[in-house]
Amino acid sequence: MKKVRVRFAPSPTGPLHIGGVRTALYNYLFARKMGGTFILRIEDTDRTRYVEGAEEYIMNALKWCGLEVDEGVEKGGDYGPYRQSDRKPMYAQYAEQLVKNGHAYYAYDTPEEINQMRENLKTPEDPNPKYNYASRGKMKNTLSLSESDIKALDDKGTPRIIRLKVEPNEEIIFNDIVRGEVKFSSNELDDKVLLKTDGMPTYHMANIVDDHFMEISHVIRGEEWLPSTPTHVLLYRYLGWEDTMPQFCHLPLILKPDGKGKLSKRYGAKVGIPVFPLDWMDKKEDALFMGFREQGFLPQATVNFLVFLGWNPGDTEQEIFGMQELIDAFDLKRVNKSGARFDIQKAKWFNQQYIMQTDAAELAALVRPYVEKHGHQPTDEYLAKVCDLMRERFETLNEFWDNSRYFFEEVTEYDNEKIIRKKWKPENREKMHDLKSIINRLRNFTPENIEEHVKKFMEENELGAGQVFPFLRLAVTGTTKGASIFDVMSVLDEEEVAKRLERGFEDFDKIKNA
Repeated sequence: MKKVRVRFAPSPTGPLHIGGVRTALYNYLFARKMGGTFILRIEDTDRTRYVEGAEEYIMNALKWCGLEVDEGVEKGGDYGPYRQSDRKPMYAQYAEQLVKNGHAYYAYDTPEEINQMRENLKTPEDPNPKYNYASRGKMKNTLSLSESDIKALDDKGTPRIIRLKVEPNEEIIFNDIVRGEVKFSSNELDDKVLLKTDGMPTYHMANIVDDHFMEISHVIRGEEWLPSTPTHVLLYRYLGWEDTMPQFCHLPLILKPDGKGKLSKRYGAKVGIPVFPLDWMDKKEDALFMGFREQGFLPQATVNFLVFLGWNPGDTEQEIFGMQELIDAFDLKRVNKSGARFDIQKAKWFNQQYIMQTDAAELAALVRPYVEKHGHQPTDEYLAKVCDLMRERFETLNEFWDNSRYFFEEVTEYDNEKIIRKKWKPENREKMHDLKSIINRLRNFTPENIEEHVKKFMEENELGAGQVFPFLRLAVTGTTKGASIFDVMSVLDEEEVAKRLERGFEDFDKIKNA
């Protein structure tokens, strides 16, 4: 069996979309499952769209997700170079070979002439005519011009490109791992440009040459590349490489949450959800696009979420998979054909599951930047205690501060003054002050001991939960929501709790009398 070698081959034309990360993930998992090689190849042949910093972004995104590259620009390898612009000399050779063998030709048309051709041939049935077998005879190329005309153009140094010569009325058939047998008519194809006037190859030419010489066994890529595949099959055939052509696997689109259309950066910016792995500052648009990392998602959770956007593990209801578990379970035959809806709430659910499973000390290190951002430097031990108590109460790391700020700052406002006005009654006020004194005198400040003494006092004074707990919680935390108030008190310690109860009860009097 041919050794599995797969590549993730993004173009550095902007940030890596989350759909691209999923493509990289599927390639990575398949390579690891099959004991193969995962390659990162940078396809930078389109210099007009090259964006500074995009290549570095791609590499950082893969590292953040834990997708270790076996061969690539940084890693090196025996099949390099791994950046297409560094491989430029080899592409012309094979484009010229296609011309020599009658499978490609030179074309001298200007962009204006091509546009005019399309305008002339446009019909309601065909609003976007192709440069193909039906139109090339009317254009300036070596199939339509006389030898003397060609020589005259070449003598003048007229810029020329190389186009693939697609014959009409051929049926192109290939097998796709996800979609099964796929058929195209050659009449649907245009004569793709293979080599540009500057000698740089187009995606189609470079892609096939690189995949062949890097011995790629499987091409796993997004559904949007499916229409290009018949052209690629023809290139393999015309270059004499069809016997070693890789197997194709086209992944389903990632859709908007409502299923209507492809998930895009514009949509993400509009509704305020991340569609990139890391933040990206678009200098051209002077706009910041959100990343999963900066929105407080853990890389393991992000990977776990992404893998389910187009794949299912089969007969198990298991949803939480570590990387090795994913590698063991992954099978390309379980990739879906239909598009996968992007559900940010599901992503948050995954993230919370990982937060809850994370060791308290490790979690403390992850949330520390959010605490320090507000000017606090708690000890590692204290922060770990807070994390251990609050881990079920935040879905993303950047929600930690808002839910836990009372562990680090004094309470200055209360989120439910209505309950204070309604239930802070004179007849119970003195009893609450007595309870405060009991709590202040406790020497063993454990949650269990605090709870035992509070409940004993409530029973002796015939006080219900609604007469006590909301006021303890509001005084200590400023909110009626959160973890067990006895756990919170224990973490804060006796001195801080005494100070907060004193101030809180004074504030309640003021609110009640206002």
